[in-house]
Parts: sequence; C-alpha cells; structure tokens
Amino acid sequence: MTQTTSEFPKQIAPSPPSFGLALSFWLKLGFISFGGPAGQIAIMHQELVEKRRWISEQRFLHALNYCMLLPGPEAQQLATYIGWLLHGVRGGVVAGLLFVLPSLFMLIALSWLYIAYGQTSLVAGLFYGIKPAVTAIVLQAAHRIGGRTLKNASLWTIAVAAFVAIFALNLPFPLIVFCAAALGYLGGRFLPQDFCAGGHASKANQLNYGAAVIDDHTPTPAHARFHWAGLSRVLLVGMVLWSLPMLSLLWLFGWQHTLTQMAWFFTKAAFMTFGGAYAVLPYVMQAAVHHYGWLSAGQMIDGLALGETTPGPLIMVLAFVGFVTAYMQALFGADQLFLAGCIAAVLVTWFTFLPSFIFILAGGPLIESTHHQLNFTAPLTAITAAVVGVIVNLTLFFAYHVLWPQGFAGGIVHGIDLWSACIATLAALALIRLKWNVMWVIALAALAGLMIQLMLK
Repeated sequence: MTQTTSEFPKQIAPSPPSFGLALSFWLKLGFISFGGPAGQIAIMHQELVEKRRWISEQRFLHALNYCMLLPGPEAQQLATYIGWLLHGVRGGVVAGLLFVLPSLFMLIALSWLYIAYGQTSLVAGLFYGIKPAVTAIVLQAAHRIGGRTLKNASLWTIAVAAFVAIFALNLPFPLIVFCAAALGYLGGRFLPQDFCAGGHASKANQLNYGAAVIDDHTPTPAHARFHWAGLSRVLLVGMVLWSLPMLSLLWLFGWQHTLTQMAWFFTKAAFMTFGGAYAVLPYVMQAAVHHYGWLSAGQMIDGLALGETTPGPLIMVLAFVGFVTAYMQALFGADQLFLAGCIAAVLVTWFTFLPSFIFILAGGPLIESTHHQLNFTAPLTAITAAVVGVIVNLTLFFAYHVLWPQGFAGGIVHGIDLWSACIATLAALALIRLKWNVMWVIALAALAGLMIQLMLK
C-alpha cells in the first residue's frame, strides 16, 4: 500500500513527488483555483505547505515575494516557480500551463454563448444583475489594495495623482506606472520609512508544518542553480517563442491587421500587470474600447463578469476580448466566426502569459541563490499605490456605464437606473462589510437581475 504524504511523521520529510503525481495536482489546481490571487495562493499553501509538505513555509514565501515583484499574475507565476523547483523546466511549464488552460477553454465556451445568446431575455436578465455586481467587485478591489497599501501621506499622494492623471488628464497607463516606479525609487532613497514594504508574511508569522521535500535548508537542486549559459538559453528560447508567431502574423496579415495588433498590444500589457489584473484592466480598457474600438464598454464589463466566474487568473478576461473582437469582425469570413474567435483567444493568451514563464525560468535561479528577504520593494510599493487611483477610475467608468446607461441626458438624479444602483450598493455592502464570497455575490446579483427584468416586462 502506498503511503500518503499526510501519513509521514512531521519530523521526516515525505518522499519527493513523482512528475506524474505533481501533474495530477497541477491539473486539479487549474479547475479549483477560484477566488482570485488571494484564494489561489491560499489553496496552494494549504495543499503544498500544510498537507503535502512539498515545500516549506519559508521557501514558499520566498518564492511568493519574488512573484509579487513581477508584472503578471502572481498566483500563476508561483505555481510555475514551485513546479520548476520540483521538476525543472518541464515541471514549471506544466504547472503554469495547467493553471491557465482550464480557464481558457471555459472562457472560449462562455464567450461564444455570450455572443450567440447574449441578447436573449434570460441571458440579458442575468447580465443586468451581474454588471452592477462587477462594479462593486472593482470597488472592493480598490478598497482591499488601498487598505493594504496606503499607509502614509506619501502613498496617498501618489494614489490621488494617479487618479487625476488617468481620469482628468487621460494619460496612458504605462506612463503612470513608470512615473510611480521613479517616485518609489526616489522615495526608497530619501523617505525609506514611507516606502518600505515587508514580504507577504513576516518570519514571526511563519508556522512549522514539519519537514518538507524542499525544506528551509535543502540545497538548491542542480537544475535551479544559476548559470549564465542557462539564463542565455531561457532568454533565447523565449525570444524565439515570441518571434515565431509574431513574424508569422506579420507575414500572413501585415502590421495593421487586428490579430497582429492584438499580439503586439497584449505583449505590452503583459509588462503592465503590476498589482494584478485590476491594475491592467484600465490599460486594456483604454486601448480596446477607446483606441482600437475592438469592443464596447458594456462588453468589457460583461467580459470581466465572465472572468470572475471561471477558475484561473482574472487576467484571462483578455481572452474574452480577443474572442469577441475576432468573432464580431469576422476576421476569417462569415462562415469561420468561431474559429476566428478561438485563434484570437489563444493568441492573446500566448502573448499575455509567455513573459511570465520567462520571468520565472530566467529569474528563478537568481532568486534561489539567496533566501533572505527581497528588498526591491520601494518602486513596487509606489506602483501599487498608483494602481489604487487607477482602479478607482475604473470603478467610476463602470459605474457610469452601468448606473447611467443613457448617460446624463435626464440629469444625474433622474437618469440613474435605480435597480442597478440598488444591486451595486447591496453587492458592495456584502463584499466589503460582510466579506461574502465573490461567487455568491455574482450568483445572487444575477438572480436579482433576472427577476427584475421579468417583473418589468
């Protein structure tokens, strides 16, 4: 009889997991990783640190602190890092891919259902309730990140300045991120007490769950040691994996084609996701809605709603943007709508997540060379503060389009959709004050929206 990990005495490290066993876990994680990055990280901690003891608390947090410094979805990058630490490059690639693929397939299916049946009374009623709930979810994100980040006047000033920059001055999101990072760098030098940020958890809060496969003092595996040749190889392979599809799009369609523009834009977006998906959504909204005209503001809100209902990183909502754009523009002709949507969704996912794999496989050996607390957090702290102001702007954008669907033509008071305002208010109270689960809030809001639509008929 095979002995399970939990049956080992805690002072004895369990046997290293086989690649097949790890593969089954990463596949399972891809289907159960609901709850946003906090929920996804909590699931990995419970399974990998507490239950299976594949990695110790300190090594887990050390990896997480590095992932938090990177642009991109930190939970997906953490899975990639641990998979790589356990089984090398193939382990990291499999862990990262399986974190994303279930969500991609679900979003392709949901995006098609949205396009094909979105105008039916049933689906329209459900989205009537979900949209104001999404507005409340974005507000909760600003509240959560702000409460964790805005600890002093310096950070509040950066947040307010970022809000003014994007709301009033309409400055591009990358410029705001760059300015915030520069301010954070200067602040770390001259006002270190305002810009210091600890890791994800202090050592005082770390618990001992017993000996682990990769324990606090376990030597770095041979494949995880830094070599210049290894770094060069990862960067070269990463460049090839980016260049081949990009050059193919240029050769087949040209620079101005929608697919080529998507590939280039979402490559840039991959480097803008400091602070999580809610940080990059304003950047995507600026481009997809206002600059390129790929989809409407209402469709962007609907896409976020679908993204909230699927497992995996929320940034997967970008696959919805790709699918809907290619489908509506009939990029491959009227008889190939679904194929066009699928290819666009896959391309968007490829160019969005490829940098995350490169960051981990190239930077992991450098991080494994030191297990002390990372101290490059001052620019990240300032960027996160700026993200709060940007997300507040996103909340106002969603609120305007949801609560005043006809604009301010009838006046701010008379033009408001009172039913939507009630759902948004109740959803915000449930999320922020009562700490309800996001999935429950979305489900109840969808039911309320359907009942209201049926009642008003």
